[in-house]
Amino acid sequence: MQIIDRLFEFFRENHLSNYKVEKACGLTNGYLRNLRKAPSFEILEKIFSTYPELNRDWVLYGEGNMLRSSDADPSQSNAKERPVLKEVTKGGLPLIPIDAVAGFNGWDECGVSEMDCTHYDVPDFETAHADFLIRVSGSSMYPKYSSGDILACRKIDEITFLQWGKVYVIDSRQGAMVKRLFPMESNADMVLCKSDNPNYPPFELPKEEIRSLSIVVGAIRLE
Repeated sequence: MQIIDRLFEFFRENHLSNYKVEKACGLTNGYLRNLRKAPSFEILEKIFSTYPELNRDWVLYGEGNMLRSSDADPSQSNAKERPVLKEVTKGGLPLIPIDAVAGFNGWDECGVSEMDCTHYDVPDFETAHADFLIRVSGSSMYPKYSSGDILACRKIDEITFLQWGKVYVIDSRQGAMVKRLFPMESNADMVLCKSDNPNYPPFELPKEEIRSLSIVVGAIRLE
């Protein structure tokens, strides 16, 4: 059973129609009817806030019971052992669209503003000195990362000091992408970009076309 299945089971058990849930959570009309995969973290937080009796661990991980126990000891919650994505009004890490990486890194003057982004408090990511979050789009890095995964990224100021084989968010003239980087022994002015999915062939990228780099330091995945 997936996250979306557990959510709809909760709605059915509590006689909550799609319309009633959408209205209570501030969702657009027809959102649930057209939902085919797990909702975004933002939507999940709206649902958890609207229905506090719903057990977060049961929805996300299939652990425990559907409803929270009123006398449960909060110190025993498994949630403390997992990275928690919680929306905050100040501080935290901004979740930016991957195609806005250029603006966020200061390349494009009309890029995304950090103040316009939703911010999340993820202590583990802040400990790793992450600067921002992005959501994966596509399957080129599968099985390492799946479409919809949240990646924590730390900006790299000096391109000459790279950890070869690590996963980076690359902002280049070809657009923003998530790839592993390797050196080109035959040409020091190029890097080799590789996907984890074998269906996507590697390709060479001139260093001069790289406008900014950010190394991936963590991830959160919904099943």
